[in-house]
Amino acid sequence: MLTRLGNIFRVPDLRNKVLFTLLIIGLYQLGANVPVPGVSWAKVQQLQHQAGASGVLGFLNLFSGGALVRLAIFGLGVMPYITSSIIIQLLSTVIPKLEEWRDQGAVGQKKITQTTRYLTVALALMQSTGLVYAFHGHDSGLLGGTSINLIPKFSVALAAFMVLCLTAGTAFVMWLAELITQRGIGQGMSILIFANVVASIPSGGKAIYEEGGKAKFATIVVVSIVLLIVIVFMDQGQRRIPVTFAKRVVGRRMYGGSSTYIPLKVNQSGVIPIIFASSVLYIPVLFSNVIPWKGFQDFVRNNIQPTSLIYIAFYFVLILAFTFFYVYVAFDPHQQADLIRKQGGFVPGIRPGPPTERYFAHILSRITVVGALFLAVVAVVPSVLMSAWHLNAFPFYGTTLLISVGVALETMRQIDSQLMMRNYEGFLK
Repeated sequence: MLTRLGNIFRVPDLRNKVLFTLLIIGLYQLGANVPVPGVSWAKVQQLQHQAGASGVLGFLNLFSGGALVRLAIFGLGVMPYITSSIIIQLLSTVIPKLEEWRDQGAVGQKKITQTTRYLTVALALMQSTGLVYAFHGHDSGLLGGTSINLIPKFSVALAAFMVLCLTAGTAFVMWLAELITQRGIGQGMSILIFANVVASIPSGGKAIYEEGGKAKFATIVVVSIVLLIVIVFMDQGQRRIPVTFAKRVVGRRMYGGSSTYIPLKVNQSGVIPIIFASSVLYIPVLFSNVIPWKGFQDFVRNNIQPTSLIYIAFYFVLILAFTFFYVYVAFDPHQQADLIRKQGGFVPGIRPGPPTERYFAHILSRITVVGALFLAVVAVVPSVLMSAWHLNAFPFYGTTLLISVGVALETMRQIDSQLMMRNYEGFLK
């Protein structure tokens, strides 16, 4: 293993990419620990102790690497960009202009990327305004049932400056992520998320140990190892659909006649359904701050928490539903069948056109059932254990495992491909 690790640094180009990625991660962590001017550090420390007990705040804090509860310059983290990307991807199926850009190749993708950036800044502006309002002590649902004023010397000018800092921080994070994608290793946004969630594992494990004791902590470790093995196994599972392209003559040359395959991963949607489900479960928390009905507010406060059985049940069902929804948006059987037909290809034994579309839909529905159940089970198993043991620390451990393992495997595949091109032995077999 040490020899293979050394191979990375024997290749100058690959070594520079790895070092550049580590430099960007370090710069991001610096910005995630610099609070916005006007924040009370004493109140920040008080809020950090309560972040794990709040489902909404704990989830948002997970993706920001703890920067959210510190109200740091990079406090919004990557969530606005993720939300913007998901919205644009979904709208590409219903808005003709976006669909036209999607089918234009590199030129259209450039336009979609620019639109995603503009939407990210707009979302960051709205979210930062809401967070400044919430952290001034107005949103008890977000802060776990209590009101903590992180901005004791609040004024309109200070609030506007804080919103500007948070929005600019999000734009800078987006730029850092794109730098990693262009000049580093891996997909930039995924790498930053990976750095955030992995950084939270030691503190989360310590919190579980202190709250539950040695026996429960050991059980969580054993369950985590089992889940780790399952995640690695399922992440590499795929169904390969063979596709054959007919021969065609262009001028004096003959093209085509080749065979390839379409890889359909079992976990086609990644962790996006989990993000969707958590966002939907945040809606009742928002309504509880608007609707002046004490019964509803008490229900939300007591049950919309990640260790509540009601929350876990809804979480499980929503993950299943959003997995099917996202997979069929990302892989449209009609579009794929039509694209293969136009390129002169066909699936052996299946007629082109509608029969190929029905075949794709049938295969996709079968593997999506397995993928959806896998995502839902991995996401809720740690929460079920913590609910049974009345533990509130680190409730999003399943999500953390999914993200960290998935991004690590994808990054190692990229490193492996570059090592193999230079006749070096890679990490993965």
